Amino acid sequence: MTLVPVLERARRCTVAVDLGADRTRVYLRGHGLVADEPSLVAFDTERGEVVAIGTTAEQLTGRSPEHVIFIKPVAGGMVVDVEMARRLLRHVAGSKLRRARLRTPVLRAALSLPHDAPPVARRTAFETLAGLGLRRVELVDSLLAAAVGCGLPVEYPEATMIVLANSDSTQVAVLSMGTVVASETVPVGSDTIDRAVVEYFRGHHELTPSYQTVQSLREAIGRSVPADEADVELNGRDIVSGLARSVTADARVARDAMAGPLRPILDGVSMVLRRCPPDLVVDIADSGLTLGGSISRLPGLDSLLRTATGLRVQIAEHPDGCVARGLGAMIEGKILPARESVPVR
Repeated sequence: MTLVPVLERARRCTVAVDLGADRTRVYLRGHGLVADEPSLVAFDTERGEVVAIGTTAEQLTGRSPEHVIFIKPVAGGMVVDVEMARRLLRHVAGSKLRRARLRTPVLRAALSLPHDAPPVARRTAFETLAGLGLRRVELVDSLLAAAVGCGLPVEYPEATMIVLANSDSTQVAVLSMGTVVASETVPVGSDTIDRAVVEYFRGHHELTPSYQTVQSLREAIGRSVPADEADVELNGRDIVSGLARSVTADARVARDAMAGPLRPILDGVSMVLRRCPPDLVVDIADSGLTLGGSISRLPGLDSLLRTATGLRVQIAEHPDGCVARGLGAMIEGKILPARESVPVR
């Protein structure tokens, strides 16, 4: 679907919802981003009730008894558990939506969904938001929203390429004239990389690092310049003795452990380029590709893409929340079709 009808429907919306497998973000027109919490629910199977949601549930990860399980109601950008997704949204933005409903009795919401979302995923999304009093839901392609959030000129007849790397998958796409020309979804994300790091330290150091420690390691390496200079102390449980132990993680070695899962992303980029018309490939050679998503700052990802494709690679200014920012710009009316805006060149 082209950009013009999407923008026309989005401008009538009051709320924008980005239901991600990693984090749930809610944007309210005139107020900006009002909610940004982990998409996680802690459920007590013995008592049959929810014990924590969002940030609180994330803090319980690895510290709870066996009868408390952790549910991610969103997978691959699609709702897989309607009831838990509704509870998550009520927790992170329920009070703000109730106040907004007093000003606008019938709230319209813009919701992002993956480009290749099947019809059943669309119906599930409608059911989820309908249970919150949002009677009209406009679906927006998450790739289009991410490109807008990254500041790419998607409304013009020139190709732009985006790699949106999230917690459970990575989407690669080429856009032109406000529509997706070619795309590919790769089942690799930050969760895959975290598992690779855990397996590496189990095999080489006989240590099972904690969930929070692995996340801290990935974030610390991502902030270091150059990455090779960052050494991080990793805490966890010794496999043999079962006691607490710590090791000093060399950033270069940790980065190499993360590099393996990244290679399918390179294959996805190559596949998308092969599907594009030659004129668009020439445009991409000039403009390069943009990285967004939760692992965009991971050291080595941009250099791997640059080496494999020969393209200029840039990281979005706000890569983590680019989809929510794009949705917010759409409902605020800040994005104009090419016929209404001033050309960038």
